[in-house]
Amino acid sequence: MKRTDDRLLPVLLICAQALVWPVAPLLSGTVPTAADLLVAALVAGPVTAALALRRTRPVLTLVVVAAACAVGAGPLPVGAMAVLGTAGVALALFTVATERDTFTAVLSVVTLAVWQLLQNITLTGLSDHNGLDLVLTTLLYGSACGAGLYVRRTRRARQAAELLLNRAQSERHRLPAAERRRMERELHDVSAHHLTAVVVTAGAALGLRERRPELAAEALEFATETGREVTRALGAVRAPAPSREELPSPEERLRALVAGFRRLDQPVDLDIAPLPDGTVADAAYGIVREALTNVARHAPGAHTTVTCRYGDTRTDVVVTSAAPPSGTTAHGAGLGGGRGQGFLRSRAREAGGTLTTGPTPQGGWEVRATLPGRTAAPVEDTVPRSYRAAQLIAAIGLAVQPLLPVLITRPESTHTGSHVSAGVLFALLAAAQAVTLLWLRRAPRTAQLTLLALALLWPLAIQLGNYTGPLLLPPTLSMVATCSAVAALKGRGELRAQPPRPRTYRLPQVPVSVFALAATAVHTTALTIAVLHRGTHLPAWEVITAATAVISLAVGAAYSGGTLHARKARATQGAQTEQLATWTEEAVRDAWSERRRIAAGLETTVLARTADMVTEAEAGHLDATATRAREALAAMRALLDAVRDGEGDTTPDLRPQPTVQALDLLAHQCRATGRDVKIRLTDRVPERLPTEVDLAAYHVAETLLATGDDDPAVLELDADETTLTITATGVPRAADTAVRARLTARIAPLGGTLTAGRPPGTVHLRLPLAAPDDEERQR
Repeated sequence: MKRTDDRLLPVLLICAQALVWPVAPLLSGTVPTAADLLVAALVAGPVTAALALRRTRPVLTLVVVAAACAVGAGPLPVGAMAVLGTAGVALALFTVATERDTFTAVLSVVTLAVWQLLQNITLTGLSDHNGLDLVLTTLLYGSACGAGLYVRRTRRARQAAELLLNRAQSERHRLPAAERRRMERELHDVSAHHLTAVVVTAGAALGLRERRPELAAEALEFATETGREVTRALGAVRAPAPSREELPSPEERLRALVAGFRRLDQPVDLDIAPLPDGTVADAAYGIVREALTNVARHAPGAHTTVTCRYGDTRTDVVVTSAAPPSGTTAHGAGLGGGRGQGFLRSRAREAGGTLTTGPTPQGGWEVRATLPGRTAAPVEDTVPRSYRAAQLIAAIGLAVQPLLPVLITRPESTHTGSHVSAGVLFALLAAAQAVTLLWLRRAPRTAQLTLLALALLWPLAIQLGNYTGPLLLPPTLSMVATCSAVAALKGRGELRAQPPRPRTYRLPQVPVSVFALAATAVHTTALTIAVLHRGTHLPAWEVITAATAVISLAVGAAYSGGTLHARKARATQGAQTEQLATWTEEAVRDAWSERRRIAAGLETTVLARTADMVTEAEAGHLDATATRAREALAAMRALLDAVRDGEGDTTPDLRPQPTVQALDLLAHQCRATGRDVKIRLTDRVPERLPTEVDLAAYHVAETLLATGDDDPAVLELDADETTLTITATGVPRAADTAVRARLTARIAPLGGTLTAGRPPGTVHLRLPLAAPDDEERQR
C-alpha cells in the first residue's frame, strides 16, 4: 500500500505552529524574546524529528512529543506549543493505534489522559473554573486513538481480503495440477506396490517351480487377492472419499503396510511413534511404502529397519536396508519407471520437509526424511505477560509523574476550592463513554444502555460543576459517543441471533433503529433540561421542538453514515464472495476434468489388464498371470506418460459437470482459501446416484459453501430408499433470501424441499431419488 511521506505532516504541523506563534504575535505588534524563540526551536526540532520517525518507534515518539511539549509549555507564552501539544500528540497517538496492538493503544491514551488530568489538578486544583480545555484535549486524544484503531482494523481486513483472493487465485491454477499429480502419484504407488509384488512373487514361483512347487499355488492366490485390491485401489483413486474419518490411524496403516511386506518374505523391523493424522502422516506413509517397494524390487530378502520418530520440532522417517543376501535374484529390478525418487522428494517437500537417499557403509541403502513436528504449524504471536506487566508499570510511572513535588515548579500559589469543577466531571463522563465504546462490539446491548444512562448525567454535571461556559458545548460532547455508536452498529449491520448459553441471562436484542430513536429521546431530554436550568425566555415547547430537531439531525446523520458504510461493505464483500465462488467453480471443474480424463484411460487399459490377470490366476495359469501382470504394469507406465504429456488438453467447453464424487475437490479448494470445511458421506449413500440428483447435490453443496461465511462448515449426505438428505451446519447466510432462492431453483425441479434447522446456520435439503426407469427416460 502506497503511503504519504512521513515527513509531510510534521512539516505542516510546525508551519501551523509558527503561524500561531510567533507570527501571529508579530503581526499584532508583540515581539517574542530571544530566549522564547530559542526554547521554542529547541522543543520544535526534536518533536518534528520524532514525528518524522513515528512509524518505526510509535510509543517512544508519543513519549518524546508529549514530554517535550509539556516542558516547553512552562516557560513559553500561551499558544507557543498549542499546535504541537495537541495535534502533534494526537498524530503520535494515532500512529500508536495504527501500528501497535489495541492494548498498547488504549493504555497509551489512558496514560496520557490521566497524566494531563493529574498535572492539571496539581497545578490548578479541582475547582479550576470550567476546565473545558482538559475535556476537549481528552476528546481529541480519544478521537485520535479511535480513528487509529479503525484504520488498523480496516487495513487488516483489506489485507486479509487481498490475501484470501490471492490464495484463491493461486489455488485456482494449482488445484487441477495438484489433482493430476495426486492421481499420477497414486497410480504409481498402486503399480509399484501391488503389481510389482505380483510380478516378483510369480517370478520367484516360476524360478523355484522344480524345487518348491507349492509356491505356485501361493503365488496364484496372492495374484488373485492383489488384483482385486488393485481394482479397489484404482476405484479409490478415481473417486477419493471426501471424509477421512473412517480411515485407520497412521500407525495402523504403517503396521499394516509392513505386515504386507513381511508376507512377501521381506524381513522388516518396525519402530514407530504415534503420528497425528494429516499431511505429515500421509507423507511418512508414502515415503515408507516407496522405500520398502524399492527394497523388494532391487534387494529382495534384505533386512530392513523402519524408524519413525515424531517430536516437538521435527519428525524423522528413516528406512535402512542391509545388503541383499548372496545369490538372490532381483526379479523386479527392471520394473521401475524412474519416477520413484522424484515422488519421494515431492512428498517430503509438499509436507514442508526434506529427503536424502544414499548407500550405507555396510553396502545397503538408506532413505532419510525430515518432516515438520508438533510446533511446525504457524501459531498466533502472543505477547508475554511480563511484557504486559512492564507496559503497565511504565504507564503508571508516567501517569503519576505530575504528583512528584520535586518536578512541579510553578511560582504562583495554587488555590484549592471546595467543589469539583465542571471540567473534571465532564472528563470523567467522557472517559466513561469512551470505555463503553470499547465494549460496543463485545457487549452491544449493555453498551447501548450504558450510553443512554450516561447521556442523562451530563445535565447533572453542568449543575454540580456550576458550569458557565457555552451551553451547547457539553451536550455536543455527550452526543459524540452516542452518534459514534449508532454509526458503528448500523455500519456493521444488525446483530445476528446467537444461541444462548446455558443458564445465562441475555438482554433482548435491540435493532439499531430503536436504539437511534431512544438516543434521540434521551439526548433531547438532556438538552432540554440543560437549557431550562440555565434559563431562557423561550417557551418550553419551543425548546423541546428545537432540541428534538437538532438531536434528530445529528442522530440521523450518524444513522445515514452507518447505512452508507454498511452498503459499501456489503458491495465489497459481495464482489469478493462472487470472485471466490467463480474461482472455486473454475478450479473444481478443471480438476474434475483432469480426474475424468485420467479415469477414462484407467478404465480402458489398466483395469482391463488387471481383470485379465485375475482371470488367469483363478484359472491356475502362472505363466499367463505373470505375463498379464507385466502387461498391466506396462499399461500403467504408458498411462502415466500420457498423463504427463497431456497436461491441459481438456477443452473448456467440453468439461464434464462435477458430481457428488467431486465434493472432495470442493472441500480442498475451500480449505485452501482459509475455511475449514468437512464433507461426510454415510454408507447409505449409493455409489451411483441418478444423474439429476447427482448434479443437483453437488450444486447445492457448492452454493452453500459460496455464501461468504467464515465459520467452519460441515456437510453431511445421507440417504434412505427414496430420499437423499443434505444437512449443512455453519452456513448462517444460507438463510438469506437470495441464497434460498438459488437453492430452491436447484432442487425445485426435482421435487426437493428446503428447511432451516437449529441451531441457526443449519439447513436441511431433501432430494427424492428417481426410479431407474425415470432416470433412463430423462437421459
